[in-house]
Amino acid sequence: MGLNETPSANRLFIAFFGRRNAGKSSLVNAVTGQNLALVSDIKGTTTDPVYKAMELLPLGPVVIIDTPGFDDEGILGEMRVEKAKQVLNKTDIAVLVLDGEQNLDAPLPVEEELLALFKAKNIPFIIAINKNDSLPHTNANKCEPSEDKANVREHSCGSWLKNINEFVLSVSAKTGFNIDLLKEKITSLAVPREPTQRLVSDLIKPGDFVVLVIPIDKAAPKGRLILPQQQVIRDILDSGGTALAVRDSELEQTLHSIGKKCALVITDSQVFAEVSRIVPKEIPLTSFSILFARFKGFFETAVNGSYALDTLNENDNILICEGCTHHRQCEDIGTVKIPRLIKNHCKKEPVFSFCSGGDFSKDLSSYKLIIHCGSCMLNEREMQYRQNLAKEQNIPFTNYGIAIAHIQGILKRCIALFGEKQQEKV
Repeated sequence: MGLNETPSANRLFIAFFGRRNAGKSSLVNAVTGQNLALVSDIKGTTTDPVYKAMELLPLGPVVIIDTPGFDDEGILGEMRVEKAKQVLNKTDIAVLVLDGEQNLDAPLPVEEELLALFKAKNIPFIIAINKNDSLPHTNANKCEPSEDKANVREHSCGSWLKNINEFVLSVSAKTGFNIDLLKEKITSLAVPREPTQRLVSDLIKPGDFVVLVIPIDKAAPKGRLILPQQQVIRDILDSGGTALAVRDSELEQTLHSIGKKCALVITDSQVFAEVSRIVPKEIPLTSFSILFARFKGFFETAVNGSYALDTLNENDNILICEGCTHHRQCEDIGTVKIPRLIKNHCKKEPVFSFCSGGDFSKDLSSYKLIIHCGSCMLNEREMQYRQNLAKEQNIPFTNYGIAIAHIQGILKRCIALFGEKQQEKV
């Protein structure tokens, strides 16, 4: 991702679903104006979801997703369908692509299953009947849109489709027929992406000095800051505040230099204990990870979930999740540092399992606790899905920063700046 690009987690996710050879990839290419997806007459050409971050005017920054055919067969086919189902957990708008060369007069099991999943997950969707160019001339305008949405469903595009209270549109990826209208309808379904919660700007005033503690160790990426640090800095600047980034080794000297001008210290969770010792009690303290728990909407869940760290028993299974995939260093926070902290805290030997990226099991019943990263790379829908899945199975759910603060006995201090309501829960 370039320095000036909108993070994927803050973009609208638009996914194209359908059976093999319905023309999903061709339609994705037509909508994006790019050869994003590989196109072939061979069934099952798209074997994994394909993601493209781009600007879709007039909508703005989006992620377009091309998915494998939902009717794929065999052992590998079932795995591909499962990958397509995983995409649903992050989809903001779905486009169901039908093959216009098929008989659409009767319900189609694959499409009906997808429609049921859209509705169950509350995903707004559009039905696009592709291959308009290949239909006989007399049928070429089937489902052609009119200004009156109600009339769209009255065209002879299949009796089962007439009962679907959504927009049905005849398109051609080959000729570009109705592609602009399809983009307009996608735009009309978009929910504004302005977050209801800010990262830090609601906690500071214009002119405030905010010190960011960023360790530069073996785990730090070469020559750049990680995404949570970038986003927090930008939010501080947007608020008229001053962001001072320092290593933990220079923190004490920096605080001494600016004195009472420091309004807030935000630290990487890995150095929580040392930073808490250095920062005077009268200066508010929190971490990037805690800010993201609040930003992503699972702050209270994560605070309550951290209490499970006090009740762990021998061989309890703990799932540690990261929303992205990266090369793990020798002192990786998820696979090394947090397990070590937990063992020292509970004086037991739990069993640790790990997952990253989109690999998040639907069956969480074997886990005593789930500890998630700050989720800067996951959008709100996917984090809500993961949190709800844990809640449905009664599995405590917390995140890196809150878990570390709880273990080190400083959680109450690190959430104090969020108000009395949160303090009472600790």
